[in-house]
Amino acid sequence: MNANLEHLIALQRLDSTAQDANRRLAGEPELEKAFDARLQLARDGVATAKQLLSANQEARRAIEKEVAVHQGRLSKFREQAMAVKTNQEYAAVQKEITYAQSEIKTLEEKILERMLEADELSAQAKRADAEMAEVQKAVDADRKKMLTDHAALTSLLEGIVGQRAVIVAALDQHVLRIFQGVAQRRNGVAVAEARDGICTICHVRLRPQVFNNVLRSTEIVQCDSCQRILYAIPKAPATAPGVPQSAP
Repeated sequence: MNANLEHLIALQRLDSTAQDANRRLAGEPELEKAFDARLQLARDGVATAKQLLSANQEARRAIEKEVAVHQGRLSKFREQAMAVKTNQEYAAVQKEITYAQSEIKTLEEKILERMLEADELSAQAKRADAEMAEVQKAVDADRKKMLTDHAALTSLLEGIVGQRAVIVAALDQHVLRIFQGVAQRRNGVAVAEARDGICTICHVRLRPQVFNNVLRSTEIVQCDSCQRILYAIPKAPATAPGVPQSAP
């Protein structure tokens, strides 16, 4: 294979690796936002559960106050019932007593409903706290992995700089300029494999003579369509059925 072509293939691999590493590094702020969003959603769940439980407790206390009011009235009417002198007065007081007892019973049923509701809301609050702890644990692990990946990607990019400099120094400068020009126009990808007569990136069929030149690998050949520099991977020779391959 042409030495310049070998260098270009290696250079493209380095550049593609660096491009991917830089893309991942550039995506870190969005990852941080995603981490914060997950935590905030879990915090909101905890806050909502606690607010519902607090509202239940406040409603129960308000009902208990109403019960106390009616119990006070009931005691008052019972005392009055002991002091009435006519049947008409007794009937009136008895009516008030019955009403107060009815109100107390209704309110006590509401308190029982709030108590049952409180049990479920307490369970929901505990589940929300547990989910929050799990989300925090998961986010902490993801953040730790991101930091580890960041260090590895940064180290990788530093290594690529040195490797790239060696390859660039060994390249013919005219060939390097072709590579750089195509890479600038084609999103950083200036080298493409040609397989079965087709450029594997732009998927345009090559002219037979062009593909033959690519197969020979003795010169720099560009795709007529996308202008990328082409190379071909030699196919392993087919082995006839029943004929064992010779030992190396």
